[in-house]
Amino acid sequence: METTKAATLLFVLVTFLWFSPELVLAKNHAASSSVTRHYQFDIKLQKVTRLCHTKTIVTVNGQFPGPRIIAREGDRVVVKVVNHIKDNITIHWHGIRQLRSGWADGPAYVTQCPIQTGQSYVYNFTIVGQRGTLWWHAHVSWLRSTLYGPIVILPKRNVPYPFPKPDLEAVPIIFGEWFNTDTEAIVNQAMRTGGGPNVSDAYTFNGLPGPLYNCSAQDTFRLKVKPGKTYLLRLINAALNDELFFSIANHTLTIVDVDASYIKPFTTETLLITPGQTTNVLLKTKPHFPNATFLMEARPYATGLGTFDNTTTAAILEYEHPTSKKNKTTSNTKSFPVFRPTLPKLNDTSFATKFSNTLRSLASTRFPANVPKKINRRFFFTVGLGTNPCPKNQVCQGPTNTTKFAASVNNVSFTMPTTALLQAHFFNQSKGVYTTDFPSKPVFPFNYTGTAPNNTLLSHGTKVVVLPHNTEVELVMQDTSILGAENHPLHLHGFNFYIVGSGFGNFDSNKDPAKFNLVDPVERNTVGVPAGGWVAIRFLADNPGVWFMHCHLEVHTSWGLKMAWIVLDGKLPNQKLPPPPSDLPKC
Repeated sequence: METTKAATLLFVLVTFLWFSPELVLAKNHAASSSVTRHYQFDIKLQKVTRLCHTKTIVTVNGQFPGPRIIAREGDRVVVKVVNHIKDNITIHWHGIRQLRSGWADGPAYVTQCPIQTGQSYVYNFTIVGQRGTLWWHAHVSWLRSTLYGPIVILPKRNVPYPFPKPDLEAVPIIFGEWFNTDTEAIVNQAMRTGGGPNVSDAYTFNGLPGPLYNCSAQDTFRLKVKPGKTYLLRLINAALNDELFFSIANHTLTIVDVDASYIKPFTTETLLITPGQTTNVLLKTKPHFPNATFLMEARPYATGLGTFDNTTTAAILEYEHPTSKKNKTTSNTKSFPVFRPTLPKLNDTSFATKFSNTLRSLASTRFPANVPKKINRRFFFTVGLGTNPCPKNQVCQGPTNTTKFAASVNNVSFTMPTTALLQAHFFNQSKGVYTTDFPSKPVFPFNYTGTAPNNTLLSHGTKVVVLPHNTEVELVMQDTSILGAENHPLHLHGFNFYIVGSGFGNFDSNKDPAKFNLVDPVERNTVGVPAGGWVAIRFLADNPGVWFMHCHLEVHTSWGLKMAWIVLDGKLPNQKLPPPPSDLPKC
């Protein structure tokens, strides 16, 4: 009993420290430039109660959400991950370029075998040319439902922001999903029956569902602010399966950075953030203490035909009264009128499109937009859902009782290998692990956004695309309406890319490229392929290794909407992937 009490007190203390905004300030970190930041992540179980349901979840160091990685551009980050649980674990440092450090990228069976029970692995990488907000999460099955945390990348010392310096920096805000039941059981059941998985029971702000849910008034995140100040907010969408609208009642937000890349600042009342994406905003608080309570809310943007969690999570923007004691907030906020933001409708594609099209790179002298112009390879990928046949003597719960839901890229549903692709590539042992014949365009063209073909069955394989070093790539990703048009947030590991164009309907290779933006397109690592439309991206394949690309809706990844790129070594020593570290986990 005493041990349980001590563990509970420790968890409460750790949670308080995680939420404390003071810990984010740059002055609390080493003063020297380009230092090595050391962290230890102990993967362990922790009992947590939300919505009056208590369950044991997977955490880092007993914290939910997990601890912050804080570094400056140019710093080396070394994280020792020790696995104390029965499940295999890897950690992906989402959005980190991993230049010549592909062994540290983290997706299971792509760049490494998982860390098994009782074993450890040291992730070692340097942050090059990035500043803003990224995040880390588990990259095995659905364990990232609770295993995630922020990566705060500060500019190099004495290098200013390219926007007005904020007065203060708030604690990062991570949106997540809470499931009352075990997410591993949910995905395993879905894969066995072939049906859609059970949806979450709530969305969360920093692990807390908020006052709009039953039995959750006490589990509410409060963002404490002072009047007349400008705050830098770091927003991260760690939800498993849902894109989210976000807004703060009676306040506007100035967006300055997405996916750790600066953009031309613009002001909005509402923003859209898909799973995997990050957004930095400036929040200017009211000049005087307001006699009101303001809710911050997030709810889904949903475009598919399947079921989804249509609830709304809320947090409180809490003003500190100027006459209150230092670092204390007013105790009578409950008596103030409560203002809620007006969020777009759940299927408001018009807003989503307008918002996405407003994002533009700075394209300045200091922060240029180096858009590839001399394209060497062009690819056209269809992304969407399809079916697998139901096993004999089994009734399935897919589109029909004889089929299972599946997903694919160019009709290839990716089969996860049992040997890590990067290891097989590096040691020239690809035979029986993967093939290099991933199609550069659909093998059987059809009306992608029109009437669906009669045959919805997918092919399967562990197929990759091989690129010579420094290939300039243009990739068009086309949504399909085979089982309903849907927005797919695609994440590319190891690279940033420029979003040079998008549209609805079928991509027209004769007309649409003329409208591409090659001057100041936004630079990201995760992009939403529009429901019933297409998006075009460009990137320079300058990073040797094996790089995963997949939908960041976890259910679609589980169904096979994923593939991998192999970028070969260049001729120069600094263009080659070093050998693996000695502690690389074994399968």
